[in-house]
Amino acid sequence: MAVVLALLAAGANALATVFQRLGVEDANTTVTHVRRSLMAALLRRPIWFAGLGLTVASFLLQAIALAVGNLSTVQPVMVTELLFLALILGGWFKQTFGRREWLGVAGIVFGLGSFLALSAARGGQQRPDGDDWLILLTTSGAALIAVLAASTRRGRSWRAALLGTAGAICFALTAAFIKTAADLWSHDPVSSFQHWQTYAVALAGLGGFVITQHALDAGPVAASQSALLILNPLASIVMGVWLFGDRLRTGGGRGLGEVLALAVMFLSLFALSHSPLIESGEGDERLSTGRPPTRVHAEGVTS
Repeated sequence: MAVVLALLAAGANALATVFQRLGVEDANTTVTHVRRSLMAALLRRPIWFAGLGLTVASFLLQAIALAVGNLSTVQPVMVTELLFLALILGGWFKQTFGRREWLGVAGIVFGLGSFLALSAARGGQQRPDGDDWLILLTTSGAALIAVLAASTRRGRSWRAALLGTAGAICFALTAAFIKTAADLWSHDPVSSFQHWQTYAVALAGLGGFVITQHALDAGPVAASQSALLILNPLASIVMGVWLFGDRLRTGGGRGLGEVLALAVMFLSLFALSHSPLIESGEGDERLSTGRPPTRVHAEGVTS
């Protein structure tokens, strides 16, 4: 059930990404000519609000998945967002998948499926104590400050990747807060509002949402999505094992197999995120034009 809900959440989030990108592209014209801030301009775009609605739906599905499953399973499954994104963009541009796309899809499915089968994550019902939260918030806060500071002094691709990294940290924290809030709610819905983790869900989620909007505006979708989809599950697995007591089977060579499976998945994510379908938001090739993205072959010939 947790895996199915996570897949539905990933699909909703992929469609939300497309709608939000359309909203950002449309808002850029207003920002340039009227000097309105990006977020103020986005609030005037219906397509962006459609993306917001899908984001909320994705959030609720993910919350339920985390309530019935564990962090080390749900968050890695969420990377299938990129598969759905490729399918949506392929349909948008009416293009068939090439070798890169099929290899990327196969690698993600194989890597993720192998990791889930080998790890067979169990547990995840441990409740973190105050010291654990203090260490997590201190290290995450320091990492966020460092990444955001570095993003102001980089080129477009690096800036998008660094903002995607910051978004990954925020969303991993959000997932940890959701997991705790769901546990508190299941024991006593009323008293759950007396715990700070319930409110931290909104704070971390909103922070990640705003950062990713600026990541979409900062540079290529491939750069921000690669960082976000690779670092989020890694951070979540660490948090799941450390904070919530997720137990991954590592004996009998399973540990090495899990590392290799994750490596295959992440390499496939990186390759697919650089597909012309995913990179269609870069430069003058805007999603809103409805034109297919330019394909650049290995020999450097553009067609």
